[in-house]
Amino acid sequence: MIRKTWLSLLLLISTSLNAQVLATVEQVKSASFAESTQFISADITLNKNQADNIEKLSGVRVRNFKQKVWLAKQQDKTVGWLIIDEVIGKHEFITYSMALNANGSVKRIEVMEYKETYGGQVRSQEWLMQFVGKLYGAKLKLDEDIVNISGATLSCKHIADGVKRLLSFYEVVLKKNA
Repeated sequence: MIRKTWLSLLLLISTSLNAQVLATVEQVKSASFAESTQFISADITLNKNQADNIEKLSGVRVRNFKQKVWLAKQQDKTVGWLIIDEVIGKHEFITYSMALNANGSVKRIEVMEYKETYGGQVRSQEWLMQFVGKLYGAKLKLDEDIVNISGATLSCKHIADGVKRLLSFYEVVLKKNA
């Protein structure tokens, strides 16, 4: 029993040591929408119908019905949306942000927190840049229009799936409020 407790504690500590907080929400807001004069918190709780519709459109399961969202404005004009989301890497969650232009196209993606031991290459701006400009309906398929990184295949796939799901989230929920 004592040995099991120590092993659990050691695992918790080693997981915490691997966690890398790379950006805060405030840093992501500033980097994504430097032109914005105002961010309005617009968190969304999906209903079952919305979640089902997002799953149908994206082909990706909605795991969390609550979505952290900010509307970015410059004076009275909407310049875009900032969404904070999580996907599973191989074993741990990857927290990332996706900034959308007012038309729903991807403006910027940034990995905010990475806890995995391997696959950290998905944090690179070079890899994340391939999502910029993508709109709802983009294929976002690994080894086709999204480059896979050897040693980070699951993280690559899950981030691509997350982006696909969030673009469908925009289509189902945010587009009506744009």
